[in-house]
Order: sequence, then structure tokens, then C-alpha cells
Amino acid sequence: MSDSYDVVLIGAGHNTLACALHLAAKGWKTGLFEAAPTPGGAVKTGEYTLPGFRHDWAAMNLNLFAGSAFYKDYSAELAQHGCAFTPVSKPFASAFPDGSWLGVTTDRAETLARIRAEDPADAETWSRLNDSFPQTAEAIGGLLSIPMKFNAIACFMFKMLRRNKIGGSLDIAQFMAQTPRRFLTRSFRSEKMQALLGAWGLHLDYAPDVAGGGIFPYLEGMVAQNLGMTLGQGGADTIIRAMVKAIEARGGRVECNASVAKILHENGKASGIELADGRRIAAKKAVIAGVAPQALLRMTGPTESRFDQAMRDYAYAPGTMMIHLAMDSLPDWAAGAALQEFAYIHLAPSLDQQARVYQQAQAGLLPDEPILVVGQPTTVDPSRAPQGKHVLWVQVRMVPGQIKGDAAGQITAKTWDEATAPMAERALDILERYAPGTRAKILEKHVVSPLDLEAENPNLVGGDQVCGSHHISQNFMFRPARGHSDGSTALKNLHLTGAAVWPGAGTGAGPGYLLARRLAK
Repeated sequence: MSDSYDVVLIGAGHNTLACALHLAAKGWKTGLFEAAPTPGGAVKTGEYTLPGFRHDWAAMNLNLFAGSAFYKDYSAELAQHGCAFTPVSKPFASAFPDGSWLGVTTDRAETLARIRAEDPADAETWSRLNDSFPQTAEAIGGLLSIPMKFNAIACFMFKMLRRNKIGGSLDIAQFMAQTPRRFLTRSFRSEKMQALLGAWGLHLDYAPDVAGGGIFPYLEGMVAQNLGMTLGQGGADTIIRAMVKAIEARGGRVECNASVAKILHENGKASGIELADGRRIAAKKAVIAGVAPQALLRMTGPTESRFDQAMRDYAYAPGTMMIHLAMDSLPDWAAGAALQEFAYIHLAPSLDQQARVYQQAQAGLLPDEPILVVGQPTTVDPSRAPQGKHVLWVQVRMVPGQIKGDAAGQITAKTWDEATAPMAERALDILERYAPGTRAKILEKHVVSPLDLEAENPNLVGGDQVCGSHHISQNFMFRPARGHSDGSTALKNLHLTGAAVWPGAGTGAGPGYLLARRLAK
């Protein structure tokens, strides 16, 4: 063996980095090996258009990281290594085709006034939801942060029953099983209000009619109202750079351009890894793979039949296209200049359109009018662009990883090599309708197809930025498979982490930190 560590980690995404830092803090000798030229996985920042314009590659919103148990425990150490955030008081809004808009700010009176102008009854509902948010968030947040083990679940359920009684507990359980459409249409009369919140479901593969997705529009709305949004100062990679430095300061190693060819194991026990260049790295205590389930199988070869089949059957969400724009100035939104102050603008005018786009992408069709998430990070963090200039971060949701056709009947290409340019133009056409003159402000653009995302980070299969569907059949104790929500595998000393493992996607580092705490006891 070329080198030996207590723990060897495959990949340097934020989950493996968080895992490695905690284990290093507990005295474990750690080594991380990343195939890409830079660490971070989907959390990267770079000058993808012009010098001086810093774009977040995929993840931009760092709310989950800033509010995570991992950050609570390591915030001081990360700050010493340069981790810094930019608070956002105007997190998100939606613009509509008729020139109107709705948005959520941390000023409750301001938010209520705009909702009241749309529908007074909806303002009352919003106020009532805010009042009850602390109690509801305690229950939902508690469930979303515990290990999916019998003892932990039983303890959580006992506490919930004691606090909320049987009736209240059943109400919370029913709430968590709702589709976004059912929650939103029962709560709000305005279709614009429904669309404003419903767009958040698509961030986690919850289209309006998918069971179990109702809590995410609710949580995003309430968190934005009460806490705002958190962006990385200078870019989302502030957390990655700080974690790498912290690991190295504790004696750990983070090596990039180091592709792992196989996981070494014998007699049902993992012992290390072999890199593509032939080097063998020994692991005394554990091998931790921050990879997609199918990739794990490619690295191990056959292990145990039920586990192997579960990894093969793991389901992915539709893909995403990213468009990075270097801008001469911010878009002139038809709905009003006030929209320039928001971090996120959703162009997702109705629940019906959101559902249609999702169905089209699931069927392998390029959507006729995809949902756009337009990020304006330089409105709060001007350090990401030269003075007076801006960057736009545009997510095109949803698109198929493999193209079978075009819902609009206009794009004939069946491969992303040929479909990327016309699909990007379709997205920019939508942006231009909501903000006339935007095209003329573009200094340079960089378009990333779903397959480009996967090529850069193989965990994003088909451009799926959440590394696997979060539908109920593949969530909670079933993520990634029954009996393995803690990251265990069919091999002793081999563990899986990342967004494919409970508690799933997002920047909260939950999968990595839960695993690290379990291993370090």
C-alpha cells in the first residue's frame, strides 16, 4: 500500500468534508481523494464566464449549512479558516406574466402587506402559519435531523406524543404526507400565492402532486420569513475552502485529480481503495464513499444480492440545466425594480405549469416552458463581480437527462450536445419576457447541460442535482435502501454518504455528520 489512514474518503463534497473534519477532530488520520480538479462537488464557485465574475456552479443557497448541527459545532473553527456568510433579508419572490409579483422578506409587516393586497384571507393564513411555526418546526425539524433507527424514531415519536398529544401528532403526520398542491390550495386562495411557495417543491423533486412534498414549500416560506437566506461571502465555496483548510490543519489530506478505480475488500470487509493511477491506499478503520449508489457498485463489484439490487434500482430525479451570466447590470424586471433586491426570482407562474413541466421532463421531453430560478447574488454580495457589474445564476428546472423529444415540437435534437444551445435560448426567451432587455445586458454566458453537470460530478446522474428522488418510497428509512439509511453497506467498514443517504440533499451536511458521529461514537 502507498499510504495508510484510519479512514479513507472517496470524494470531497461538503458531506465527506464534514465527515472527515469531525473524524479528524476525534483523532482519526483522514485522507480524501477527489476525482475532480477542485473539491466541493456541487458546491463550487468559479470564473466560468469572464475574469472577476464569480459564479456558483450549482448550489447557491447555504441556509441549510448555516443552520446545521455541523456548523453549530464547528463554526468557530471554520471562521478561523475564512468561512464567511452574507445574510439576505429579501430571500425570494415570484414574477408573473401579468407584470405583478409576490415575495417574502424578513420584514413580516412588509410581506403581509403585499400578500394582503393580493388576498386578505391569505395574509391571515400567512400570519397564522408564522405564529405556529416554532412548534411545527420543532416537530418537523426534529424528524429531519435524527438517524432513521428504531430507537431514535421511537424516542422522537414519544416526545412528539407527549408534546402534541395523539390528535396533534396525527395532524403533523398528515401534514407531512400531503402533496404541495393539497397544502397550498387548502391554505391559500390566491393562485399566485400557491405558485410562489410551490416552486420550492421542485428544488427537491417534489412537483405539486407528489405525496410528502407539502412540507418543503411550507418550510422554505417560513424559514425565509423568519430567518432570511444565507449566501456564501464571495461564493458558496467559502464553506468548502474553510473545511479543506480545517482538515489539513488537523493533519488530514485532501487530494484532487485522484480518481478511485475500486474499493478493496476481502472476506466481506473493506480495507482501502485503489486509484486510477494504480496507487493503493489502506484504511485501518473505514472507507467512506461519497458517491452515487450505482457508482458504489462499480467500485466494489458484487457484494450481497439484495443490497446490490437496491443500489441498481435507486431512482433519480429529472435533470437541471445551469446558465451562468456575466451581466452589465441587473435585469429590468417588468414587475418592478423592487425585484432587483431579491436573491431568488422564480419564474413559475402556476402550480399547473409546474406540474406540467415536471411531467414533461419525466417523460423525456424538453419542457415547452421550463421553470426558471434566477439567482441575483450580487444584489447582496457585490464582491462576486467587478464594480458595477453583476452575475446571474439561472437554474432551468426540470429537464430530462436523456432526451426523447421536445414538448414544444421545435427542437429536433435528441442529444445534449445538440440540444443545449436551443434549450438555453428557450430559457433566455422566458427571462426576456419577464425582464425585457436582459439579453442586451449579457456580457458573456456559460451554459451547463445536465450531462455536463454529471461529467463534472458523477453523483449528479442525468443532471439530477439532489442525487436521487426524495419521494416517500426513497426517503426517510428507505434512503438509499431499507436497512441502510445510516450509510452502512453490505461490506463491513464500508460506508456510503452524500445526498443519496438520509437525510438527503441540501447543503446541511447531515449525511456526513451523522455518519461521522456514529463512527466516532
